[in-house]
Amino acid sequence: MTLLSIRPLMVALAGALPLIATAQTAPVAKLDQIVVTPSRMAQSLKNVVGDVTVIDQETLQKAGQSSVAEILQRQPGVEIYSSGGPQTTTGVFLRGTDPKHTRVMIDGMRINSPTSGSVNWQAIDPALIERIEIVRGAGSSLYGSDAIGGVINIITKKGGGDRALSAWGNVGLGSQDTFKASAGFSGASQGWDYSLASSYGTSDGFNATNPLLDWAYNPDKNGYTQHGLSGSLGYEWAQGQHLGLTAINTYMDGQFDNGSTEPRTPRALTRQQAYGLTSTNKLSDFWISRLSASLSKEAIDSRTKAPSIFSSIQRQYSWQNDLTLAQGHTVSLLAERQEERITHSTIQQQDQRNTNAFSLIYRGDINQHHLQASVRNDNISGYGNKVTGGLGYDLDISDNWTVGLAANTGFRAPTFTDLYWPSGFGYQGNPDLKPEKSRNIEGHIRYTDDTTELGLVVYQNRIKDLISTGPYDAALGYSMPINTKNARITGVTLTAIKQLGDTTLSASADFTNPKDLDTGNRLIRRAKQNYKVAVEQRFGALKTGAEYQFASHRFEDPDNSQRLGSYGLLNLTASYPLTSSLEAQLRWNNVFDKDYTLARGYNNAGSSVFLNFAWRM
Repeated sequence: MTLLSIRPLMVALAGALPLIATAQTAPVAKLDQIVVTPSRMAQSLKNVVGDVTVIDQETLQKAGQSSVAEILQRQPGVEIYSSGGPQTTTGVFLRGTDPKHTRVMIDGMRINSPTSGSVNWQAIDPALIERIEIVRGAGSSLYGSDAIGGVINIITKKGGGDRALSAWGNVGLGSQDTFKASAGFSGASQGWDYSLASSYGTSDGFNATNPLLDWAYNPDKNGYTQHGLSGSLGYEWAQGQHLGLTAINTYMDGQFDNGSTEPRTPRALTRQQAYGLTSTNKLSDFWISRLSASLSKEAIDSRTKAPSIFSSIQRQYSWQNDLTLAQGHTVSLLAERQEERITHSTIQQQDQRNTNAFSLIYRGDINQHHLQASVRNDNISGYGNKVTGGLGYDLDISDNWTVGLAANTGFRAPTFTDLYWPSGFGYQGNPDLKPEKSRNIEGHIRYTDDTTELGLVVYQNRIKDLISTGPYDAALGYSMPINTKNARITGVTLTAIKQLGDTTLSASADFTNPKDLDTGNRLIRRAKQNYKVAVEQRFGALKTGAEYQFASHRFEDPDNSQRLGSYGLLNLTASYPLTSSLEAQLRWNNVFDKDYTLARGYNNAGSSVFLNFAWRM
């Protein structure tokens, strides 16, 4: 099925839909789901203190050809950049902070690269994900380093409860000769719970670069092949006594541009793995113990004329004790150790670092009062102690209205590249760097009823000792990273969801001022205004939807001399059950084939259609 044959159908659908609506795509009725990331303990989303969003399974099922980063981009307070397609290096800005300022986890296991601080978003397939929890605001008092802008926890598909075996599968085709398939099963019985999921995808892609990136430009297509496997196995050997294993192994073989003199198309082979073992034990009516050990691994094999390999492992051990002191009062005591190891061949002064941490978390719900407080000490090799804290308070002023205030601090330890990169290519690491530090304050007000949710969040995040590349020293022949910059990010986020019978409307607006305090310039690749609206409409069994997002202009460079224009994108979706277990799902991204820029010199996908057939047993 070609784009031309599908376009008339989708235009007809667009004409039938009022274009309004996406802060969150989940209906208001789903806000009672259980989350774990905001306080490191299970709680109802509607009782969370703070600014939290959950990307649920229904939203992920509608993703079609979209990457994880593109799915995140449709949420309030999130911007992204990519380097020419879903197979290339990608960054996620949370509330205007740098991509390295967000702690990213898979099933609670940190996957920020010890080498670069970035995340291998391109290697993670949405088909393997159950949900994504986004916590905005500095979260280092809960999770340690990196959480200056917030935390993103990717939770994979798992078994659970007591239910029979169920299976699912997806097969889809789309523009750019894109093909995706995934399948899995899960269940629970007689104390055992289990799940297994696999995915595969391939695409011819599009040209990653344009002539503005003269050193890398090559007028060819850049495609990819992706596959992944995830699974879980658990056993409850007595009531309240559970042992569980989780694993995910994802891989991306992606092409990119590196100039026209390459003998063959350059490729980056990226693998991201995470494995975890957790013992959850109810030791008494008021004491739950969680003992866990996890391992995450990354490997990036860049195959060019000058090949390079980067790889690292992270081991994490934690023991968390949740104590219910009285009804509505819970205290968590946490001891945690993280071991970072660089395993690639680049010679560096140091290739390992350990962090030992202790934290105390209090959660209280007393009538209409909700309080969360946390304090954490991280002892990092070579740095000593970093203490962070957080305090949040919500007041239910009626059954529908809640107001709240929060303040928290964060930090990011420099990466191994920042500290120890050997002299070469005009750059050398600086072992004297200090951690970056932040102070975040925010206030919010929310209204909820059976069909409506309204929200307003106001925040300010001050970041000190930002790491940037210093001036080039001609005598030494290199430049070094230094702690010189300070930033202030102020913002307002408005969100709304409305259920009107078979129609769900949602919208968000972000007004952000991400400023470099030393120069007065705006931080790179970040817009001052972002608007996201969506509508979902049911016509009997047919479900249709439209999404629109707009971002104002941004700048590519710290001097704000290279302007990136504003852009607006329209996406359309539709789904229809063919049988009781088989559904056809259609997604049309960038309907009007807009040419827009997220990073100077790199292209983004034009109009693309994807048709998926989803089977559920």
